[in-house]
Amino acid sequence: MKLSREELRAFHGATVPDILPDPLRLLFVGINPGLVTAATGVHFGRPGNRFYPALVAAGILARVPVLDGTATDAQRLLDGAGIGITNLVAFASARADELTREQLHAGGDRLRELVRRVRPPVVAVVGVSAYRDAFRLPKAMTGEQPDGLEGARLWVLPNPSGLNAHDTVASLATAYAEPARAAGLVV
Repeated sequence: MKLSREELRAFHGATVPDILPDPLRLLFVGINPGLVTAATGVHFGRPGNRFYPALVAAGILARVPVLDGTATDAQRLLDGAGIGITNLVAFASARADELTREQLHAGGDRLRELVRRVRPPVVAVVGVSAYRDAFRLPKAMTGEQPDGLEGARLWVLPNPSGLNAHDTVASLATAYAEPARAAGLVV
């Protein structure tokens, strides 16, 4: 699906439904949906985003979903693996840096409530800066967090966005494999 900048801007503020399969083994948490995600309904669906290639390289998914402008294939692959996706902030923007600290704080509260309700054993937040703001933990580092989140084991992982240029698909795969191992998705 090719959309002009103007067409994409029309999706600013749109929301994308969470993916919450049953059983839910691992919940990935993005910062907020991008405009392409809002337009297509495919979480991390922007061409060039390294989320799905990293999941494949980590052995979490067998293949990258077909990104054909619908969420069907991605949803089927994620549901089959017991992988869910949500966001700290539900509404779409062109860039995550458009979000305020207050919006991220509210997103942290929303995530706590969601984790209490759906009880995933493992949660992985992608984006250390957003995690720091959402949970008011300015010194948090990537990796497993010692206090977990509402009874779930919690990891903070590098963001797969192309704007995070110092990480590669291989380094993302290494990081993403850790919570997947804890969730029993990879050996």
